[in-house]
Amino acid sequence: MTTIRAVEANAKDRLFALAAELGDARRKFRLEEMRTLCEALGRPERRFASVLIAGTNGKGSTAAALASIVSEAGYRTGLYTSPHLESVNERIRIGGEMIDDEAFSRAFAQVEAAAGKLQQEGRLPQPPSFFEAVTATAFVAFAEAGIEIAVLEVGMGGRLDATNVVEPLISVITDIALDHMEYLGSTISAIAREKAGILRPNGTLVTLPQHPEANQSIGEVATALGARGVNAAIYLPFLDPTQAGAHNRYPLTVLEETIEIDAPLEGAHQQRNLALAIAAAAELRNHQGYKIDAQQIARGIHATRWPGRFELVRQQGRADVLLDVAHNPAGAWALRSALAHLEPAPASMTLVFGCLRDKALDEMAQILFPIFDRVVLAAVDSPRAATMESLREAAATVQADALEAADPAAALETAWEITPQEGLVVVAGSVYLVGALRKKAISA
Repeated sequence: MTTIRAVEANAKDRLFALAAELGDARRKFRLEEMRTLCEALGRPERRFASVLIAGTNGKGSTAAALASIVSEAGYRTGLYTSPHLESVNERIRIGGEMIDDEAFSRAFAQVEAAAGKLQQEGRLPQPPSFFEAVTATAFVAFAEAGIEIAVLEVGMGGRLDATNVVEPLISVITDIALDHMEYLGSTISAIAREKAGILRPNGTLVTLPQHPEANQSIGEVATALGARGVNAAIYLPFLDPTQAGAHNRYPLTVLEETIEIDAPLEGAHQQRNLALAIAAAAELRNHQGYKIDAQQIARGIHATRWPGRFELVRQQGRADVLLDVAHNPAGAWALRSALAHLEPAPASMTLVFGCLRDKALDEMAQILFPIFDRVVLAAVDSPRAATMESLREAAATVQADALEAADPAAALETAWEITPQEGLVVVAGSVYLVGALRKKAISA
């Protein structure tokens, strides 16, 4: 008899085999097939309320904070995010806990069976993409778990993303920057318009003022749809960024009550994401009837866990490690700013860096490499990885003192060897890189 553990492993093997088979067609950018799949599954996405969060940077942090707040308020909450650091299970969380292998396997088996039948009937021209399959698995798992509300992070773009088959109570748009330009457009305006595709007629939009081109595009879409806009700026702290430090602890007036924000999410850039989460929670309370109070918001923020985002891992007998998934220029600037406000400032810093070939490598190198005493280059484990040659050329362009390592694990060991114990090793440039080294840093 096949054991449950074997079934679980086989389910994940089949899922990743699907991703390998589809190759560069990992995202298909059309919703008709996702809707067809959800219909065959019995419309699981309609069995719970949802909040949809799009953006270039900060959407995962915003989603994690909002889900934590709603859970703290007593609601059975689902959280769907991407990509994952170490295990695909991380993408699906119920009540703050990562879905276990058995539940994941059970939900995926339903998706797999439904997709296979649809293909046989000619209603699906090809298998669902990896992202479609995992998104549908999340919907099934959430429905089976009886969650009351799901906080869903959009994978890429918004308008044609697989998550956009839901009918959200609130649509949240975080900061927008140039990224995934081969899919979403080459300008801030074009990308913002794709992100604004998560808005609904007469719906609610929560966002913050940002790049003028993004503001204009989002505003035009919202106006055409008659959507009500909510400016989260009232939940930003009155702090001098140069004096704020890396820690996010500050008083804030929320729902006519002053609370103390004490967030584990480090870096001043997280204040914008927290403001969006708080504004969305207030909207759920004031216009959707959810019972959420100011103290629950404070406790929910304090309980937020979002690994790999300016995450400091203390070490014994060698330099501490700071993990940050900064994978585009905007993320690199946020990391650079946060590092500048570290207290106490590290005596020396080494960067372990690797990225994907479709990222703005040269620009990230210009932003990050000069602030480090030394750089260790590592090719990430992905078919989309930037080559060592391109990493080397980027380092040479900014005259960085760069070493090379055969793989991420070797890069971290090299960084420890050349960094004083009182220094800091920073791992950044790719979710894949952080995911590969987080467990090593924690277990070291």
